[in-house]
Amino acid sequence: MTLRDALEGKTYTIQALNTDDAEMDAFLFTLGAYSGETITVVRQMKNGCVISIKDGRYNIDKALANAIVI
Repeated sequence: MTLRDALEGKTYTIQALNTDDAEMDAFLFTLGAYSGETITVVRQMKNGCVISIKDGRYNIDKALANAIVI
């Protein structure tokens, strides 16, 4: 299941990052999104979602949300 399928307000553990793009992998890593890290979906939106990782909140688009396997 990807982050796009996640329920709002529920905390998940990232299982993998499903990307073929090294730049996208590096960007997700700078946000703190890597295997084993917990992530919470604050709000699902039409074009993406708002997530909470560690102490930060980020607005990510559909492509990034689909790349995060939970």
